[in-house]
Amino acid sequence: MAVAAVAGAPELPEKPYFRIGEVAELVGVEPHVLRYWEREFRAIRPTKSAKGQRVYSRRDVENLLRVRHLLYAEGFTIAGAKKRLGRGALVAEETHPASEPPPSEPGATLAAAKIEGAQAERAKARENLLAIRGAIEAFLAGLDDGSAERSRTGPGADDSPIR
Repeated sequence: MAVAAVAGAPELPEKPYFRIGEVAELVGVEPHVLRYWEREFRAIRPTKSAKGQRVYSRRDVENLLRVRHLLYAEGFTIAGAKKRLGRGALVAEETHPASEPPPSEPGATLAAAKIEGAQAERAKARENLLAIRGAIEAFLAGLDDGSAERSRTGPGADDSPIR
């Protein structure tokens, strides 16, 4: 299942690598803008195919969508977006190590599948944790409501003697 990196962003196709034209279309900017952002944002590092074409990973595309959102939707400057993204808004580097082979090398598909599997597991764990958090918050809210109810209906509330 594909996950959109930013609210309102297009859903990414289920594939590990994208060419610059595909990425430009997904992100909604011209290819020269992508090349500029590569120079400005260290976390965006496409590899080169055997033919010398830029090949973007899913992580790169997700980071580009975040950059575009910050610059165009939230009105950040390049410097402001760098600061904001430096505080952890980019997809973690551990999920896509730089030593991963580009798609033209043997084993690239297997490595990409492992990475996507780990990302899917992490996303599922996050969803589970958020569900647990919601249940705990609802439980605590119920306790708060219940304690107020007990204080009104508990012993002494109607001034009758306790038996």
